[in-house]
Parts: sequence; C-alpha cells; structure tokens
Amino acid sequence: MNEASQIYWDEFWKSQGQEKPKRVSAWQFGDNPDHLAQLVIDGVKSATCSGLIFYENENEPLPSVEDYSIILNSKDEPLAIIKTVDVKIMPMNEVPEDFAIAEGEGDRTYQYWKEAHEKFFTKELSDLGLEYSEDMMLVCERFELVNTKK
Repeated sequence: MNEASQIYWDEFWKSQGQEKPKRVSAWQFGDNPDHLAQLVIDGVKSATCSGLIFYENENEPLPSVEDYSIILNSKDEPLAIIKTVDVKIMPMNEVPEDFAIAEGEGDRTYQYWKEAHEKFFTKELSDLGLEYSEDMMLVCERFELVNTKK
C-alpha cells in the first residue's frame, strides 16, 4: 500500500472511534480504473470479478467477507474504501445475470458484461501464454461502499 493510501486508511479509522481492521489492500480496477472507480462512488457498481488463475499466478490471497479495500485511480491515488460482503468462485459461464448487472458496466446487461469480460480475459490470459475458455473460474466479489475520499 502506498503512503497516500495508508494516510487515508488511518485517518478514516481515527474518525470511526473503533479499532481498525488488520487486513486491507489497495488496488485499482483492471480495464479502466478511473471510470470503474467512479461507478463505485456513484453507487452503480457493487461487484467485481477476476480470474482465479490471476490470484494463483501472483500468489495473492483470495478476497474474503469482511475484507476492506482502498480503491485507487489510474495514478494510484486513493478514492474510496469498500468492504467485501460476499465472495463466490464459479465458472464464467455460470455467473448469474444479477451479478453481471451489479458490476455496473456498459449498458448493464448480461450480454455486455459477457462480451467485455471475454475480451478482457482473452487479452490478459494471452499475456501469460494462456487461452481463454468460457468455463474459466472467476472470483466473484460483492462489496459495499464504506467511504469516499473528500
């Protein structure tokens, strides 16, 4: 976590009058960080997903319920804090429509979600020398907005 994120995190919890959680991560959304972060701030986006293979490849821990994350813009500046409320691992071709809509992207249809994610994962997997398949395992995470940086 960068210094700006740490300061934001510490200041937010000071104002809460309770002990801050021990586990927090700071990251930006994959394809268009500024736009997707704004969707979170606007209350449109309340879910995100990533390929399980990316967690495994980078030896990253999977998200879990009650995790906190600081959402960064494309310049790695902190914009908001979210809290994970649900995590499910499932094949991409079994992601339910309500989850795809909760991702808040494009025209908010399942078809848009499927096409955009297929394109994104095809490119990301290709960069690793891997091929996309419609039953690739996804980590599907729902979250709630906790705070927006002033």
